[in-house]
Amino acid sequence: MNNPQFRIGFHTGAFNSAYISFIKAVEWAEKQRIHNIECGYVDGVTWNHGLGYFPHIASWQDPLWIKDFLAEKNVRLSQIDAAFPISGKTGASIAVPYIENTIRWAALAGCEMVDTTDGLYMPEGMSAAEAMQQMKLCYQQIMEIADRYGIIINIETHGFFTGKPDLLEEMLNFSDSSLLKLNFDTGNVYIAGQDPVPFLERFIHKVSHLHIKDVAPERSEESRGKEFGIGMSHCAVGEGVNADSIKTCMQKLGDFGFVGDISIECEAAGGILMERSISWVKKTLDELRISHDIGR
Repeated sequence: MNNPQFRIGFHTGAFNSAYISFIKAVEWAEKQRIHNIECGYVDGVTWNHGLGYFPHIASWQDPLWIKDFLAEKNVRLSQIDAAFPISGKTGASIAVPYIENTIRWAALAGCEMVDTTDGLYMPEGMSAAEAMQQMKLCYQQIMEIADRYGIIINIETHGFFTGKPDLLEEMLNFSDSSLLKLNFDTGNVYIAGQDPVPFLERFIHKVSHLHIKDVAPERSEESRGKEFGIGMSHCAVGEGVNADSIKTCMQKLGDFGFVGDISIECEAAGGILMERSISWVKKTLDELRISHDIGR
């Protein structure tokens, strides 16, 4: 494969602590000339979302209005995050209908991908084999809906099972559907105690969406090998201990001919850290001679 094309974007969760709305997050993206964003999906109503303090979308919002609004701003949804843990006891009763509703909403909004994952920890009262069997049944049900709507379902490396390469490989084979793919997260793999580069090499043919996340030195010392995921990094991309791995991962994807989205996940600090992250990613892709869409 050749002719890689990376679309630079960010997860609106980076603005959680800034208490801004999804609309404001999109307007920030437009101002920065970022054309791709990822956001979470709320299947219900929350007070802070209604007041405009939460930068994600919800089931009560009109997906066609959101689609038109994004088109006006020259911004697209790269992925909708529906990563409620599937591995636990509530996987079938809560995660599956939540993800199915997200699929239907995404299809109307013109978004091609929905993100899913397991849980951060081994579920209590279940063996690993029982949890894997439950997830298999859940994903098979999810993929029936995904195939009907033509939506890619990504499994994100963000938990106890997905942080282990052998178990992740088994999960990626839960369904014969060509729409079951991988959202590779550089920070989560690192914090799980894995080396992101060989991990990526093993699954590079399944990657359809990428989370770029660095790790602050103090977080690495405290949590590496003890946790399996980070919500948002608290350092800009390129300023943590995972920077070299991120660069190598992007190079590997470029050599493979990856065409798709890289979504930056770092605490934006109102925008400052996100701006530094975008600058580093753009500079690094230029050094690697990988085509990207920001500022073009």
